[in-house]
Amino acid sequence: MFRLDYLSCLLTVLATILVGRKLWTGLVVSGVNSVIVCVIGLHTSQFGFIPANLFCICVYAFSIRSWIKERTNAQTTNAQKNEESQARHDSIETGPQIPLLQSSVTAA
Repeated sequence: MFRLDYLSCLLTVLATILVGRKLWTGLVVSGVNSVIVCVIGLHTSQFGFIPANLFCICVYAFSIRSWIKERTNAQTTNAQKNEESQARHDSIETGPQIPLLQSSVTAA
């Protein structure tokens, strides 16, 4: 039989490394691990593990949502900064734009 406890141990270590590297995939791995711990709790009649890990799954889902939303906002902000920087660069290359004045010269 497949040993879920060893798999859970491996996933815990992997998730810790991924979250330590600030990768949101570590939260996904943690969620999968929590599901496995719930299954272990069912098989061993240790029902206290189930609500605790369901709570953890909710926390992970909320954190992933926030993390991705924050990352998307950061990418949008960076894109806007790049556009502004490019606009400033373009205006420096072309120099200041001075409107030409048309003067009407009247013959006297």
